[in-house]
Amino acid sequence: MSTYPCILTAWHAHEKELRGYLIHRLGDPYGADDLLQDVFLKSLRQGADFCRLDNPRAWLFQVARHAVIDQCRLAKPQSVMTDDLAAPPAGERDPVEQLDDCLMRNLAALSIEDHNIISQCDLHGMKHQVFADNHGLSLSAVKSRLMRARQRLHAALLLHCQVRFDEDGKVCCHKPRGPLS
Repeated sequence: MSTYPCILTAWHAHEKELRGYLIHRLGDPYGADDLLQDVFLKSLRQGADFCRLDNPRAWLFQVARHAVIDQCRLAKPQSVMTDDLAAPPAGERDPVEQLDDCLMRNLAALSIEDHNIISQCDLHGMKHQVFADNHGLSLSAVKSRLMRARQRLHAALLLHCQVRFDEDGKVCCHKPRGPLS
Protein backbone atom coordinates (compact mmCIF):
# COMPACT_ATOMS: atom_id res chain seq x y z
CA MET A 1 0.00 0.00 0.00
CA SER A 2 1.68 3.19 -1.11
CA THR A 3 1.17 6.45 0.73
CA TYR A 4 -0.41 9.25 -1.24
CA PRO A 5 0.80 12.77 -0.39
CA CYS A 6 -2.80 14.03 -0.32
CA ILE A 7 -3.57 11.65 2.58
CA LEU A 8 -0.60 12.85 4.61
CA THR A 9 -1.40 16.48 3.87
CA ALA A 10 -5.02 16.09 5.01
CA TRP A 11 -3.95 14.04 8.01
CA HIS A 12 -1.43 16.60 9.24
CA ALA A 13 -3.97 19.38 8.73
CA HIS A 14 -6.73 17.69 10.78
CA GLU A 15 -5.08 15.21 13.17
CA LYS A 16 -5.11 17.48 16.25
CA GLU A 17 -8.69 18.55 15.63
CA LEU A 18 -9.77 14.92 15.18
CA ARG A 19 -7.98 13.88 18.38
CA GLY A 20 -9.70 16.67 20.30
CA TYR A 21 -13.06 15.59 18.93
CA LEU A 22 -12.44 11.95 19.91
CA ILE A 23 -11.25 12.86 23.41
CA HIS A 24 -14.34 15.01 23.89
CA ARG A 25 -16.66 12.20 22.73
CA LEU A 26 -14.96 9.36 24.61
CA GLY A 27 -13.56 11.13 27.67
CA ASP A 28 -10.50 8.87 27.37
CA PRO A 29 -7.32 10.10 25.69
CA TYR A 30 -5.94 6.57 25.24
CA GLY A 31 -9.14 5.33 23.66
CA ALA A 32 -9.18 8.44 21.47
CA ASP A 33 -5.65 7.67 20.28
CA ASP A 34 -6.69 4.12 19.38
CA LEU A 35 -9.64 5.36 17.35
CA LEU A 36 -7.50 8.06 15.77
CA GLN A 37 -5.15 5.36 14.53
CA ASP A 38 -8.11 3.43 13.11
CA VAL A 39 -9.30 6.53 11.24
CA PHE A 40 -5.81 7.03 9.80
CA LEU A 41 -5.66 3.40 8.65
CA LYS A 42 -9.05 3.74 6.96
CA SER A 43 -7.85 6.82 5.13
CA LEU A 44 -4.76 4.92 3.95
CA ARG A 45 -6.95 2.07 2.71
CA GLN A 46 -8.86 4.56 0.55
CA GLY A 47 -5.68 5.25 -1.38
CA ALA A 48 -6.28 7.26 -4.57
CA ASP A 49 -10.01 7.49 -3.78
CA PHE A 50 -9.15 9.64 -0.77
CA CYS A 51 -7.36 12.11 -3.04
CA ARG A 52 -10.53 12.51 -5.11
CA LEU A 53 -12.67 13.54 -2.12
CA ASP A 54 -14.14 17.04 -2.30
CA ASN A 55 -13.86 17.54 1.46
CA PRO A 56 -11.30 15.22 3.14
CA ARG A 57 -11.90 16.88 6.54
CA ALA A 58 -15.61 16.00 6.44
CA TRP A 59 -14.77 12.42 5.43
CA LEU A 60 -12.27 12.07 8.31
CA PHE A 61 -14.78 13.38 10.85
CA GLN A 62 -17.51 11.13 9.49
CA VAL A 63 -15.25 8.08 9.87
CA ALA A 64 -14.29 9.24 13.39
CA ARG A 65 -17.94 9.70 14.35
CA HIS A 66 -18.81 6.22 13.09
CA ALA A 67 -15.84 4.76 15.00
CA VAL A 68 -17.14 6.36 18.22
CA ILE A 69 -20.63 4.98 17.58
CA ASP A 70 -19.27 1.50 16.89
CA GLN A 71 -17.17 1.55 20.04
CA CYS A 72 -20.13 2.65 22.16
CA ARG A 73 -22.30 -0.11 20.71
CA LEU A 74 -19.68 -2.73 21.51
CA ALA A 75 -18.94 -1.44 25.00
CA LYS A 76 -20.40 -3.63 27.69
CA PRO A 77 -21.25 -1.92 30.97
CA GLN A 78 -19.05 -3.24 33.74
CA SER A 79 -19.15 -2.76 37.45
CA VAL A 80 -16.74 -3.65 40.19
CA MET A 81 -17.80 -6.57 42.35
CA THR A 82 -17.74 -5.72 46.02
CA ASP A 83 -17.53 -8.04 49.02
CA ASP A 84 -21.13 -7.35 49.98
CA LEU A 85 -22.25 -9.08 46.77
CA ALA A 86 -20.56 -12.32 47.73
CA ALA A 87 -22.56 -15.53 47.60
CA PRO A 88 -24.07 -16.76 50.84
CA PRO A 89 -21.83 -19.17 52.76
CA ALA A 90 -22.00 -22.81 51.68
CA GLY A 91 -25.12 -24.48 52.95
CA GLU A 92 -26.95 -21.17 53.48
CA ARG A 93 -29.73 -20.45 51.01
CA ASP A 94 -31.22 -17.16 49.88
CA PRO A 95 -34.34 -16.18 51.92
CA VAL A 96 -36.60 -16.51 48.89
CA GLU A 97 -35.27 -20.00 48.17
CA GLN A 98 -35.96 -20.97 51.78
CA LEU A 99 -39.65 -20.23 51.20
CA ASP A 100 -40.13 -23.24 48.92
CA ASP A 101 -41.39 -25.62 51.63
CA CYS A 102 -43.75 -23.02 53.06
CA LEU A 103 -44.93 -22.07 49.57
CA MET A 104 -45.78 -25.65 48.65
CA ARG A 105 -47.63 -26.24 51.93
CA ASN A 106 -49.70 -23.07 51.47
CA LEU A 107 -50.32 -23.77 47.79
CA ALA A 108 -51.66 -27.22 48.69
CA ALA A 109 -54.01 -25.63 51.25
CA LEU A 110 -55.62 -23.34 48.63
CA SER A 111 -58.83 -24.27 46.84
CA ILE A 112 -58.39 -26.68 43.94
CA GLU A 113 -59.15 -23.88 41.46
CA ASP A 114 -56.51 -21.55 42.95
CA HIS A 115 -54.00 -24.40 43.19
CA ASN A 116 -54.53 -25.42 39.55
CA ILE A 117 -54.27 -21.97 38.01
CA ILE A 118 -51.15 -21.01 39.99
CA SER A 119 -49.50 -24.40 39.40
CA GLN A 120 -50.18 -24.45 35.68
CA CYS A 121 -49.63 -20.79 34.81
CA ASP A 122 -46.97 -19.68 37.30
CA LEU A 123 -45.05 -22.83 38.19
CA HIS A 124 -45.27 -24.72 34.89
CA GLY A 125 -45.32 -21.69 32.57
CA MET A 126 -48.55 -22.43 30.73
CA LYS A 127 -49.67 -19.50 28.61
CA HIS A 128 -52.81 -17.81 29.88
CA GLN A 129 -54.59 -18.30 26.56
CA VAL A 130 -53.83 -22.04 26.59
CA PHE A 131 -55.21 -22.31 30.13
CA ALA A 132 -58.30 -20.40 29.03
CA ASP A 133 -58.83 -22.70 26.03
CA ASN A 134 -58.33 -25.85 28.13
CA HIS A 135 -60.85 -24.72 30.75
CA GLY A 136 -63.45 -23.03 28.55
CA LEU A 137 -62.69 -19.55 29.92
CA SER A 138 -61.99 -16.18 28.38
CA LEU A 139 -58.49 -14.74 28.61
CA SER A 140 -59.69 -11.91 30.87
CA ALA A 141 -61.36 -14.43 33.20
CA VAL A 142 -58.09 -16.37 33.50
CA LYS A 143 -56.15 -13.19 34.28
CA SER A 144 -58.66 -12.16 36.94
CA ARG A 145 -58.75 -15.62 38.54
CA LEU A 146 -54.96 -15.83 38.54
CA MET A 147 -54.64 -12.41 40.16
CA ARG A 148 -57.12 -13.34 42.91
CA ALA A 149 -55.43 -16.71 43.47
CA ARG A 150 -52.04 -15.00 43.81
CA GLN A 151 -53.52 -12.56 46.33
CA ARG A 152 -54.89 -15.44 48.42
CA LEU A 153 -51.54 -17.26 48.26
CA HIS A 154 -49.74 -14.03 49.24
CA ALA A 155 -52.01 -13.57 52.25
CA ALA A 156 -51.47 -17.19 53.29
CA LEU A 157 -47.68 -16.81 53.05
CA LEU A 158 -47.77 -13.67 55.18
CA LEU A 159 -49.92 -15.39 57.80
CA HIS A 160 -48.42 -18.87 57.93
CA CYS A 161 -44.79 -18.13 57.07
CA GLN A 162 -44.46 -14.71 58.69
CA VAL A 163 -42.70 -13.38 55.58
CA ARG A 164 -40.96 -10.04 56.10
CA PHE A 165 -39.63 -7.68 53.47
CA ASP A 166 -36.61 -5.38 53.46
CA GLU A 167 -36.68 -1.68 52.51
CA ASP A 168 -36.46 -2.64 48.81
CA GLY A 169 -39.55 -4.84 49.03
CA LYS A 170 -37.57 -8.07 48.73
CA VAL A 171 -38.07 -11.06 51.01
CA CYS A 172 -35.51 -10.79 53.78
CA CYS A 173 -36.65 -13.53 56.10
CA HIS A 174 -39.51 -15.70 57.28
CA LYS A 175 -40.45 -17.99 60.14
CA PRO A 176 -42.60 -20.88 59.07
CA ARG A 177 -45.18 -21.82 61.63
CA GLY A 178 -46.06 -25.41 62.23
CA PRO A 179 -48.11 -27.49 59.77
CA LEU A 180 -51.26 -25.85 58.45
CA SER A 181 -54.39 -26.97 60.24
